Amino acid sequence: MNTPLQRSPKGSGISRRQWLTATAAACLGSGLATGQAQAQELFDLDKVRASGVLKVALYKDNAPYSDGKGQDMSGVDVALAQALASEMGLKLSLLPFDAGEKMDDDLRNMVWKGHYLGYGPADVMLHVPVDKFLMVENRQTLIFAPYSREVLMVFHALDRLPALTSGDDLQGLPLAAERASGAAGTLIGYRGGRLRDQVRMYPSGVEAAAAVLRGEVAAAYVSRAQAETALKASGLPAAKFGFTQMTLPGLADNGWPIGMAVKSGNKQLATALENALQKLRADGRLLAMYRDRGLTLVAP
Repeated sequence: MNTPLQRSPKGSGISRRQWLTATAAACLGSGLATGQAQAQELFDLDKVRASGVLKVALYKDNAPYSDGKGQDMSGVDVALAQALASEMGLKLSLLPFDAGEKMDDDLRNMVWKGHYLGYGPADVMLHVPVDKFLMVENRQTLIFAPYSREVLMVFHALDRLPALTSGDDLQGLPLAAERASGAAGTLIGYRGGRLRDQVRMYPSGVEAAAAVLRGEVAAAYVSRAQAETALKASGLPAAKFGFTQMTLPGLADNGWPIGMAVKSGNKQLATALENALQKLRADGRLLAMYRDRGLTLVAP
């Protein structure tokens, strides 16, 4: 249906006063639209507060960050989710999910759209790489608030591999990696596949590190957190094992920061979450979440 502004005032039977009134109303309406957009940003946070629940998306089978079933998951990211909800005066609801083939899939399913099966989206997703390329490719999301850094290490038994300076030092030794991980792909592809026949695959990085502790392999290429988790569970003395940071071709020199993601328009919610994180960092609670689990909190 046409409005007075969509019809020409000349010959339409509409007086100049009516036309000016319609114009003024349209301008006012434009201002209201801007106000509504601003209110929408507030509404997103207000909606979460009104529900009394913070819905947090976490990866399944991602020890030591998030592992377990349903609401009974445990790990650093679970502890962080609980602390963020508590700091914001909210209850916590976990939305565990299986990792997709690409990070873009995870952000779509759990942050800005929801899964086609009706699962999600959450209010916030944790353990998201704070990466400029990922941000550009996923403009429907706001990636922010790095809280730690993932660093890959060669975790090795010192009696079998006292030291190493390059991938060539791994030749002739049984090695371990997490199946379908970037670390596994790097090991297999090193120097045109030179180490391929030496690499044994395990369901998780923690299990790959545990293989070193059991003497099944000499070294595992896993994250520092995965190796520390396996070591603490074993009860073996740390002095018998080495953590050597060694960059192999195809992976970042110093790892990658991990943070949070919300829907791109939810800036008020993002601010509230970042403020809560800053409090957890300032009073030592974030550090304690890592130390209590035998983990090193690597600054993002």
